[in-house]
Order: sequence, then structure tokens, then C-alpha cells
Amino acid sequence: MKIKDIIKGIDAEVVGNVETEVKDLQFDSRRVTEGTMFVAQRGTKVDGHDFIDGAVKAGAVAVLCMEMPKKTAAGITYVKVRDSSEALGLAAANYYGHPSAQLSLVGITGTNGKTTTVTLLHRMFRLLGHHVGLVSTIVNKIDEEELPTGHTTPDALELNQLLRRMVDAGCTHCFMEVSSHSVVQHRISGLTFAGGIFSNITHDHLDFHKTMANYIAAKQGFFNMLPKTAWALTNVDDKNGMVMVQNTKAKVSTYSLQRSADFRCKVIESTFEGMQLELNGREVWCRLVGRFNAYNLTAIYAAAVLCGADRDEALRLLSGLEAAPGRFQYVSGRGITGIVDYAHTPDALQNVIDTIDGIRKKTQMLVTVVGCGGDRDRTKRPEMAKIALEGSDKLVLTSDNPRTENPDSILDEMEAGLSAEQLSHVVRITDRRQAIRTACMMAREGDIVLVAGKGHEKYQEVNGVRSHFDDVEELETELGLKNR
Repeated sequence: MKIKDIIKGIDAEVVGNVETEVKDLQFDSRRVTEGTMFVAQRGTKVDGHDFIDGAVKAGAVAVLCMEMPKKTAAGITYVKVRDSSEALGLAAANYYGHPSAQLSLVGITGTNGKTTTVTLLHRMFRLLGHHVGLVSTIVNKIDEEELPTGHTTPDALELNQLLRRMVDAGCTHCFMEVSSHSVVQHRISGLTFAGGIFSNITHDHLDFHKTMANYIAAKQGFFNMLPKTAWALTNVDDKNGMVMVQNTKAKVSTYSLQRSADFRCKVIESTFEGMQLELNGREVWCRLVGRFNAYNLTAIYAAAVLCGADRDEALRLLSGLEAAPGRFQYVSGRGITGIVDYAHTPDALQNVIDTIDGIRKKTQMLVTVVGCGGDRDRTKRPEMAKIALEGSDKLVLTSDNPRTENPDSILDEMEAGLSAEQLSHVVRITDRRQAIRTACMMAREGDIVLVAGKGHEKYQEVNGVRSHFDDVEELETELGLKNR
């Protein structure tokens, strides 16, 4: 593809020949080969402009940058732009033939519920007979082919490559998590969305966004980019629900459990096995548990209808959907109920505890195991401990993914949210395996053990090393369901 075609629609100052053929597009200088266009991005730790000379020596024929090198190389085309990260998204879309415009791409943003919503929409549309793509925290999928992922939203290059594969495989739809980071970092720049969903917004990622105002603005930025041909579905029970869509060009629809909306849900009955819901006047039994999942299911049903699915068929399929891995995942053994959930924010943890509290009997004790991840928002640590203790009969504080932090320092910060009297009711065990074992020993027959924070993750990360660790496996072992 020629340079002029790759930079089409990008406001740029060009020095050199735009007729030059490009064989590859890269922002990592280590991946540059003969015929590559190298995109120099400014990151938080590394500036890609420092690697322009190396990219040229490795065979780059073009450089897209925000600042021209002091010395340019002969025969190389330089494309100067205002923001190279934003331009990368547009260039990647051009290079891969705008795959997002060739299927119905639906994105969901919000603090909680993203993975469950996209995962179950993927399942539903597979059952409806479509070829479907999935971009999620847990896994990327093309129909049932799994492609492991390391980010909530891939970078712009990886994303367009993935969407191109989906289109080539015959996919008609793709359901995708859209993180606040991806909006700010322009990872979704150049994509054409058919629809967008807002779930909720609570305290999270302030290590990156610094303030809630910035965090809200990042989420809102996704809806601001939706075209007028798209639809926007928002949760009006969240105080920022209508804020999200106030500037969107898309057609707005609403969903709610508490007030009038286009898609209205009421929880009639809730047990550990599922819920009886009333959706727009129609009753349906669903296998997911908890009020937070009632919101997820309402969003799934609404999105399916907005994507053109038959209402009756969507309702029928909704009743057969099961929770995403690590989302209120239920195991039972030795007469004890074990629950694993990804709840790693104060609001998510509160939702899970409230759900359990609304179902359990007065005689059933709740033992909670929870920690907080390292190198992430530290302000939520004392709040997490406070919520866990206030909602549980017994609390075990433990390590999550400490990453590069000292796990005991993280636990110190969690305990800072508790009084001396409260701390007398807390067990602190840094080793997560031992913490889960202790919680199961503390529980009696009929009690409930909640292991929160890591959910679907199959690893624990310590100082850059990921070792196998699965909360579900640990619970199953301690409850006598499998051997270690």
C-alpha cells in the first residue's frame, strides 16, 4: 500500500514521496523490517522518537512522527502529525482496509460488567447463528477460536489486525470491551462502531486518570466518537448515565432497574442458582446471580434487540446463558458454598457482598478473602478492606497481584481503613493459597466463602514473574472437589 493511502484522512505535513510502497506498519522499532512505516509515539516511559534512526537503519521507508528529526535521511518519507497515537489508529484502519466498518462492532465501557456483557453477547449471537468476534479482558475470540490477550483493549495495530481476521473469517458482529485507557491512548482511533454501551462508573484507575472527572471524561470520549448511524445504550440508574451520552451523535436508548427506561428490568426472585426477572413486562429465569447481573442481563438483552435480534428469541437465549469465568463463579463442597469473583473495585466488592447477603440465611456465615493489586490505584485499598469487613462475618486479608510492590505494604494500606477494634476481627495472611485454606477451615457446614479480586486470572504476578495460581482451583481443592 502506498504512503498516501495509509495517511488518507490524517492531517499531516509530509516531506518526501507519498507514492512509496509500504509493506508493514509498526510502532515498535524492534519489529521494523525492510519497507516498514515506523510510527514514533510518545509514551509515559519511552519516546518512540528516540528510535527513529534505528528504525530507518532497520529498513523503514517512512516515519510518522510528532517532531521531525534534526537530521533526516535521504529517500525516507516523513509524516508529521499533531498526535502520532491518534494517527496510528487512523493509519492502521486504512492499512487493514477499515475492517470495523465491515461488521457490527459494539463496544462497552464502564467500571464493572464489561467482560460479562461482551462474553454473553458473543455467546448469544453465536447461538443466533452468526459468526462473531470477541475482544475481552479474558480472551479474544473469532467464533470459538481463542486468542489470549494481555490488555482490556489491544493497541490500534493489533486491534485492526484482529478485526481484519474476523472479517475475513466471515464475522458479522464483534463485541468489545472499551477501557478508559484505550480512549485516552487513542487505541480505538479510526474504528467505526455500530453501537456503544455504558454500564456504570465507580472508583477505579485513579492511578492513571488522577481524578474522577478525568475518568468520567475518558468514558464519555467513547460515546462522543460514535457516528450518527450508531446506537448508544446507557444505564440511567447510574448518576453519570446521561452524562455519557449528552454529546453523542448516536441514537440513545436507556435501560434501568429503578426508573422508566426503554429497557426496564425488575428482579422478582434471587437465589444462588439464578434469578427470576421481568424484562419489559416479560418474565424470564436466568442462571446469573445478583442485582449487578440483572443490570448486565438487561444490557445484553437491549443490545441484542438494538443489533436486530428478535425480542422473543433474545429472551429465550438469555435464560440459558451462564456467567463468564470468575464472575460470581459458584463451587460447592463439604457443605460449604464457595464463590470466586473478579471484584477488584470498592463498588464491585460491595455488589457481590450485597448479593450474597440478600440470598444467605441468617445462620450462614460469610468468610471473605480479599487483597488489592500492586502498582495500581492505592486510594481504594482502605475502602476495600472497610467494605469487606462490614459486609462479612470473618475477613482474611491477603495478597492479590503485588507486582513490584511489597505485599505487606499493600496490606498495611488496606488495614489503614480499619479501626483497632475492627482489626481484632481480621486475619492477615500474605500467602494467598494459605489464606484461602484458612478461610475454608474457618467456615462451617452451610457457610459461604467468598474469594474476591482475581476472578478468571490463572496467575499471580510478583516482581514481573507470573506463576500459575487459580482461585477456583484453590477453592475446589480446599472444599474436597479435586486433589492438589
